[in-house]
This record gives sequence, structure tokens and C-alpha cells, in this order.
Amino acid sequence: MGVSTTSPEKGITVVEVGFPPVNALPVQGWYALADALRAAGRDPDTRCVVLAAAGRGFNAGVDIKELQRDTPDRRALIGVNRGCAEAFAAVYECEVPVVAAVHGYCLGGGIGLAGNADAIVASDDATFGLPELDRGALGAATHLARLVPQHLMRALYYTSRTITAAELHAHGSVWRVVPRAGLQDAARELAREIARKDGHLLRLAKAAINGIDPVDVRRSYRFEQGFTFEASLSGAADRVRDTFGKDKATP
Repeated sequence: MGVSTTSPEKGITVVEVGFPPVNALPVQGWYALADALRAAGRDPDTRCVVLAAAGRGFNAGVDIKELQRDTPDRRALIGVNRGCAEAFAAVYECEVPVVAAVHGYCLGGGIGLAGNADAIVASDDATFGLPELDRGALGAATHLARLVPQHLMRALYYTSRTITAAELHAHGSVWRVVPRAGLQDAARELAREIARKDGHLLRLAKAAINGIDPVDVRRSYRFEQGFTFEASLSGAADRVRDTFGKDKATP
């Protein structure tokens, strides 16, 4: 359980997340993931990072139960807001390209991670979505907008519907869709091709591409989080969050 880092072959570092049963990360989990990604990017021997997950799905977002146990000073909410922001930024700001290997569900915070990756390889059972309005939260529209066109992003956000890996492939945001059993090999194949490039040039390329991005993803996401906090202060978030798990099954 937690975040692990391995180097299966020259130039490639795999950062794997494992928080059973559904990879819904607690506050410290988000920080641990951010630390692992930044450390991987700083390693001069790393030329590409593969972000993967163990278990039933890639990521189910934040640990709602942790938020339900929050104290009056909103320590958990503040912690998860900051932790998510750090983890998403760590993907985007990683000094080398990040390939997200997505299987099963990729929800909420999973969209923040995958949306900030440089490339996505997904299994054919992968689904992507932001159930935020059903969870008493807001956020990660910044990252969903990097995966689908503007009007589709809005419709998906307002309805909490999901979209398949095949549909994202058609939009050009998923590099490749493969059977579940071949996901890790496919992700490493792309990472291997990237890692063949000169390491110094790769780092310059990553910085250059980030520098011409039309949206400041860190600032944009932090702006969204202000509305999550407002929803919490108003009582709307707690009202919706308290119904979590009572009306329908979790992933």
C-alpha cells in the first residue's frame, strides 16, 4: 500500500500507486505521490516516467471517508486541496515526460493526474470522468479540458458522466488503447521510445512545451479549488457528500 518507485530498464522510472480498495488517496497519499514524481524527474538517469496504478482502477480521486471525518477547522479539506494540487503539479512539472498508464476507472483526481501527463496509454476497459458534483466537490475541469473539447468537457462535468478510452483516442488525447493485460508493456514501449532521446534535450523540450501551454494549469486548478472550499463553507458539499455510498455503489 502506498507509492512505490522502480527502474525496470535504463532511462525509465515507474511510479506506481496502490491504495486499496479503489485507489482513493488520503491526504498523505497525494503528497507521497508528488514527492515520488519530483524525485524521479530530478534523477539524471531518468528520461521518462511511467505513472501507473495497482488494483481495480487507476485512481478514484480523494478519500471521501477522510473528508466525512473532517474536523471543524476543515483540516482534511485543506490538506486534500493542497495535496491534490501538489500531485497534479508534480506530473506537469516533472522534469522529464510522464506517460500515464490508465486502467479501469480514472475519476476525479485521476483526471488531474492523467490530464497533466505528457501522454496517456489506456486499457480498453478504462473510463474517465469527473463525478465531482455527485461528491460535494468541484475541480479538475482544468485537466478534463486537456482531454476533450470545451463543450464536451462541460457536458461531462455537469452530468458526471464518464467517457471511454476509445472515445478519448478518437479525440487524440489517448495515444493508444490496448487490452488490459498489455497495458504496462504498451506504456513502457512508448516510454522506451522517448527514453532513447538525449536526456538533456528531453528536459529542455519538456520545459519548452510547458512554457508555451496556453493555460497555467497550476493557477487554473487552484482557482477551481476556491469554489470547492466555498461549497464546503456553505454546507452544500457536506450535504451531498453525506449521501456518498448510500444511493449507489462506489467503483
